[in-house]
Amino acid sequence: MKKRVKLMFPQHLIKEPVIFTMAKKFDVMPNIRRARVTETVGEMVLELEGADENLEKGIQYLKDQGVDVELAEGIPSSRNMVR
Repeated sequence: MKKRVKLMFPQHLIKEPVIFTMAKKFDVMPNIRRARVTETVGEMVLELEGADENLEKGIQYLKDQGVDVELAEGIPSSRNMVR
């Protein structure tokens, strides 16, 4: 199963390995589709792949860490964006 999600990181989590930890802990494979990270803002669109139960647990883990998570099925990847 695949899900595309948009993540917004609070400033204190920008340098933390929350995506890596979620992937290892819940056997979820992340594919970064788009990202913008500065010293104060972290935004990312990920395609997550794994078993349904693992995806749900992984997404809940991100939320529990303080990451704002939205389903983002309609958000294009960077190469599909009109410039």
